[in-house]
Amino acid sequence: MRLYILILVSVCACVSWAAVISPHHMWSKLILTHHWPETFCSMEHCHPNISYWAIHGLWPDKGMDCNSSWHFNSSLIEDLLPDMKKSWPDLRKPTSVSFWKYEWHKHGTCAAQAESLNSQHKYFSKALELYHKLDLNSVLEKFGITPSDKYYSFSQIEGVIENFYGIKPKIQCVHSSKTADFQSLGQIEICFDSEFTLMDCEKQSTEETFAKAGWDHVGGADKASGFSVCAHDIPVYYPPLP
Repeated sequence: MRLYILILVSVCACVSWAAVISPHHMWSKLILTHHWPETFCSMEHCHPNISYWAIHGLWPDKGMDCNSSWHFNSSLIEDLLPDMKKSWPDLRKPTSVSFWKYEWHKHGTCAAQAESLNSQHKYFSKALELYHKLDLNSVLEKFGITPSDKYYSFSQIEGVIENFYGIKPKIQCVHSSKTADFQSLGQIEICFDSEFTLMDCEKQSTEETFAKAGWDHVGGADKASGFSVCAHDIPVYYPPLP
């Protein structure tokens, strides 16, 4: 009887996991989201000491919290931690791993449906690899888009990214009020297909609800906190560090 129960439990576990990774639920797009620390901290009341685009997350377009039993373990990415702290920092709690833990639980366990991302180390190292390969900071600077007290047009910023990478990004801003005469640049999403080839972010899944999220840092949660797609006809402020 005991053997029968063990076999039954094993079968149920396999069926449950198979349901999670079935083709119907498999993601088709990865969203590498960069955020601008000065804009983020203007909402979250932190004090950034970095003036470069940092990783917010690597998000598949389907699924959230796909495997709650797959716990985050920072020792598995120990070799990545120096780069994580620089490129994917927790802006609210610089010495904490809670942000990475949250991103792993919510998005990493879903990205792991693909063999190329099916471990904690693969997921975080791929995010860092894509971030460095894109080098968004250098691209914007090369074409004259730098933090400044002057305003840019939305088309200037979007045009630089489209022309250089050959794809359409999703650019998000913070709108201080409906009557404000400018919007603050806050987040830039650049998208990849399952083979990590660049693709237009406009090719969206109907389940892609979290892509517009900000970052409500209750344990690092990326919950709506002010970011939305930039208006095309309102000047864009790209705030420098004070």
